[in-house]
Amino acid sequence: MTQPAITFACTCEDSMTLDGRAISRGCGAASLRLAEQLCLSQLDRFRAALAEDVPVTVACTAQAPLFAEVAEDAGFTRPLSFVNIRETAGWSDEGRAAGPKMAALIAAAAVPMPPTPLVPLKSEGVTLVLGRDEVALRAAERLAGTLDVTVLLTGAEAVAPVRSAEFPVARGRARAATGWLGAFEVVVDGHALPRPSSRSAYEWGPRRDGAVSQCDVVLDLTGGAALFPAFELRQGYLRADPGDAAAVEAAIAQARDLVGEFDKPRFVTFDAGLCAHSRNRRTACTRCLDLCPTGAITPGALTQNRDSVVISAEICAGCGACAAVCPTGAASYALPSSDSLLRRLRALLLTFREAEGTAPVVLVHDAHGENLIEALARAGDGLPARVLPLRVNEVSQLDLAFFLSGFAWGAAQIRVLMRGRRAHGTEGVFRNLDFVQEVLAGLAVPDHGAARAAAIETDDPFTLGEALRALPRRGLPFPPATFVALGASRDVLRQAGRALAEGMQRRDAVLPMPALAPFGEARVEVAGCTLCLACTMVCPTGAFTANPETPQLRFLEDACVQCGLCATTCPEKVITLEPRLNLAPEAARLRVVKEEAPFCCDNCAKPFGVKSQIDRVSRKLTESGHWMFRDGRQLALLRLCEDCRAFAATDGAVDPYAGPARPVAKTTEDWLRERE
Repeated sequence: MTQPAITFACTCEDSMTLDGRAISRGCGAASLRLAEQLCLSQLDRFRAALAEDVPVTVACTAQAPLFAEVAEDAGFTRPLSFVNIRETAGWSDEGRAAGPKMAALIAAAAVPMPPTPLVPLKSEGVTLVLGRDEVALRAAERLAGTLDVTVLLTGAEAVAPVRSAEFPVARGRARAATGWLGAFEVVVDGHALPRPSSRSAYEWGPRRDGAVSQCDVVLDLTGGAALFPAFELRQGYLRADPGDAAAVEAAIAQARDLVGEFDKPRFVTFDAGLCAHSRNRRTACTRCLDLCPTGAITPGALTQNRDSVVISAEICAGCGACAAVCPTGAASYALPSSDSLLRRLRALLLTFREAEGTAPVVLVHDAHGENLIEALARAGDGLPARVLPLRVNEVSQLDLAFFLSGFAWGAAQIRVLMRGRRAHGTEGVFRNLDFVQEVLAGLAVPDHGAARAAAIETDDPFTLGEALRALPRRGLPFPPATFVALGASRDVLRQAGRALAEGMQRRDAVLPMPALAPFGEARVEVAGCTLCLACTMVCPTGAFTANPETPQLRFLEDACVQCGLCATTCPEKVITLEPRLNLAPEAARLRVVKEEAPFCCDNCAKPFGVKSQIDRVSRKLTESGHWMFRDGRQLALLRLCEDCRAFAATDGAVDPYAGPARPVAKTTEDWLRERE
């Protein structure tokens, strides 16, 4: 039998209390080893554990570099991981009751996280310095020894020429820019070169618009509007106020370091085949386009992928807003992947309950929250014992499946810790918080005077502590579900929703939802539907499908993402959208919306088309007296299948384009002869 992994939990010189019985619920009693000063006097215990050649987890992050160095010296090749239970649990006025929390944190940390794919970037140091005055020239002089520099002055101010032309200087206004570190392209209007005879100030030669500059780095010292949205997130684009000497110095220092090869995470995984952006040149879902703060997402119509958006991994800054609102799962977050994060959330909550913890509050945070939690532990009362912190890369990455799953697995409340000043890309997570509140309210889950899911926006650790301690100590009125999150994010969302409905004994609940909710029904006015099946050809998720055996339109509500392509494509305009969450089992079954008898070929009796359509078209053509169908033989062709129609037209010498006999052309001689 494989020996279990070893977990070390240390009291940190008895500065916190460890409940070994509760902690063993998170890592197994056989693998738990307690210590008081593991990093100093008891370091030999750690060395001895390394010799057992099994994975080791140390419940300490403060001395992680020391333990990693010792493991490297010992030639340890097994996984070595670390988890913080001191600042997050032990250093708290409720630390004696934090045993279940420590168990949960250790269990969650044991969930493996897959490696994140990387995007290579390369910069050779070609730098474009944009400026308005001598500040740009001084910056270029300091960078010229390291980078390949070109200066572009606006020409709005008189600037004394440099003594020697160590780098090019030109005039122009940067009208637009695209690209990323190592691949920028700047469009310049009014581009002009300086005259060699410039004396006290630059004089410029002929100007032209539309000049293009390609560079690896852009240093913007103009003091004007930024060239990019959310410019601080665009790698390789550095911007500083020319009047702020400290900011200019910082930008120069950053520019010097932007030479070489770099790797950045591929934050988002994208499957163009699932994208519901457009079909047949009709635009539908634009949720990600509306929220992306950096402009990393563009319509596919600009490229060859006409039916989907395009996400530039080089520009993406990793806010995850696209993944948070994508209704189909085409865009999913990869740092870590959504399914890995859900596994960690499940381990956190179920272990906390198994260790006899009650009414857990999940506190989701990123690096900003980590600093506040540490400050609260060191200078305040620490986190309450029932608050379970969960670190993510960006809080704006959280989708609806995450929140619903958290409540299904037993969370009493979920709080998302954000900066006091709203960051870019957070609109999606606020939208999801509203959605989950609608679901819980629709299921009649009591809130006890406080929202079950909400954000805490603060930069003050003490405000954070007060907000968490004010939460009601009431859990959900039913035991948590234990399902394993399987499938795409949308599948998990359905699993969680149905688990909540079952817990509240509302298995057939149909909950109305606000606009932009990613699920609902597409209603069809059956009387006006002609079974043209145009909706089935544009539906990106297969919510609308045809039956290949008979004229039939079918609908699967579980697959509908409310993109609206069916409604915009329908020629009869008989489709309307109704956002709602249908948790009844019927939502997962195909439902026949409309069905008619097929028309059978008059010759071979093969079924084709729809009888009502053939009859209606034949009647309209007869009543209109259209010249192409005045001949009864031509009208009869419509009642034949495609095979018989071809034979009948050929054998009967029926020309479908034949019209009335054309008059004979007459010459002048013909007219004179007739007159005589």
